[in-house]
Amino acid sequence: MNNIRIGILQTDSVLEKFQPDFGDYPQMFEWVLQTSARQPECAKLQIDCINYPVQQSTPLVVDCDAYLITGSRDSVYDDAPWILDLVGFIERALAADKKIIGVCFGHQLMAHYFGGRVAPAEGGWAVGVHTSDILQRHNWMGESVPTQFNLLSSHKDQVVELPQTAEVFATNGFCPVAGFTMNDRVITVQGHPEFTKAYAQGLLDHRRTLLGEAVYQQGMDSMSKATDELLVARWLLQFVIGQESMRP
Repeated sequence: MNNIRIGILQTDSVLEKFQPDFGDYPQMFEWVLQTSARQPECAKLQIDCINYPVQQSTPLVVDCDAYLITGSRDSVYDDAPWILDLVGFIERALAADKKIIGVCFGHQLMAHYFGGRVAPAEGGWAVGVHTSDILQRHNWMGESVPTQFNLLSSHKDQVVELPQTAEVFATNGFCPVAGFTMNDRVITVQGHPEFTKAYAQGLLDHRRTLLGEAVYQQGMDSMSKATDELLVARWLLQFVIGQESMRP
């Protein structure tokens, strides 16, 4: 599979004041996926992204190779009508043997509606750069697999119970379920491979009062860490093109 069509299931929009500098979520994902596809490990991989703003309507047909569910300010357990419509579409996509990528809200949705549970995190807001440990190596991670990776985070809900068929591949102290797979069809991460540090810092400033000074400062201090968004994006792409799992 050298050409991949990825449907971006857009569940929210970047705040208007940030869009001139950073774009909206579909543009963020398109940039990180296409940039990752140009790495040597993804040689000759062509990525075409199609945007579907699912708060308005879900796609009429299932015709992409994979679908990516973005982050959202909403909570998956609110059971809003558009969320239930989105779940119905995902069920059709899975029945059509398509791959599903879940990021943040998308990660939580794939747990909550497919047999797990999502709840507010005991530690409150997760912001800034979070380091996750890799619990299990897979072939879709490539030949040289680190023991940890860093991603920018911004969430107050998280997965607390997994679906029966899910398997955690990444964990950290704040968010024990930082990434999971379901068979060879679904891959999710709680962190944001599409975020840049500049955008994450803008969000922190915007939410400073909401977060409280201690959480805000912790988030800002963490920005000195390097992040691995291109590595994680490459994993997502390699999962989509069908790499088999490999245990250490």
